[in-house]
Amino acid sequence: MTIYGMTERGAAWLEERDVDAAASVRRVTDMTNPEHRLWAQFLTLCSQARGLAAMAEQELLQVLSTRLGSDGSVAQGLLQAATKSPGKRRVLNLRPDAVAIESDGVTWFEVDRSARGSDRAASLKSLVLSVGAATTLGPVLRRVVVYTRTERIKNRVLATLTSLATETARHSLAEGRRRLVSIDGQQFEVWLTEEERMKDGRLRLVDVIAGYVMVQELPIWLPRVRMDGRGGFSTQGWFTDNYLPYRRPPGMTPWPHPIGLLHPVDSATRIHGDSRDPPAVKK
Repeated sequence: MTIYGMTERGAAWLEERDVDAAASVRRVTDMTNPEHRLWAQFLTLCSQARGLAAMAEQELLQVLSTRLGSDGSVAQGLLQAATKSPGKRRVLNLRPDAVAIESDGVTWFEVDRSARGSDRAASLKSLVLSVGAATTLGPVLRRVVVYTRTERIKNRVLATLTSLATETARHSLAEGRRRLVSIDGQQFEVWLTEEERMKDGRLRLVDVIAGYVMVQELPIWLPRVRMDGRGGFSTQGWFTDNYLPYRRPPGMTPWPHPIGLLHPVDSATRIHGDSRDPPAVKK
């Protein structure tokens, strides 16, 4: 494995060009999980290359601490959710491996390099059933994207989500109910039941799409791609493809062409993303 870092000279070069930078050379032995960190940072950069504001977990914690920890306390997570696993129930502060801010809300990235045990599977279910809820950043959670290292891990995640879809389909109609509905076996819609006031003043319950859940395999072939075509590795997943930082679900506009991260970008585009994302769909 190759670990890349930025030298003092590289940081100075970027600072001269009005780009915030800091030297980050580290020993591999100092990193507890270097591949997981690299993939989280990769997804962050992919989101930024699409014009979105994005952060890896450590950057997010710094932002949350600055915004919410004025009394000196450190913000613990982006979302608080109740989890249930065999024999216990608890409330957890959940944090993403990476996060992107889009025009309609937050996109949450999880990097699964190993199979989830019962506790982590319960956390994933709670996260999915929180789609449509407000985050500590303010915007609501709209998308959960789970990236898996292998097909076996992906199948385990899909089995967890399929089980949750079956379970939520049996829930009775009530305000606040969330149902997980499969689109194509790897993408899911999250439907939320809300109250709607009619013209005559009566209330009725309607289902709206609160967001989406997507499962994809990490593009482990991309680091070996050679642009001259040697090596035989596919460029699938980048450039003109609609794959990164996640496959857009039906109804959303395709990703814009990637931008150079060192080029000036309109701040509204970087912070709020594509304003053409569709509103919630009612049923």
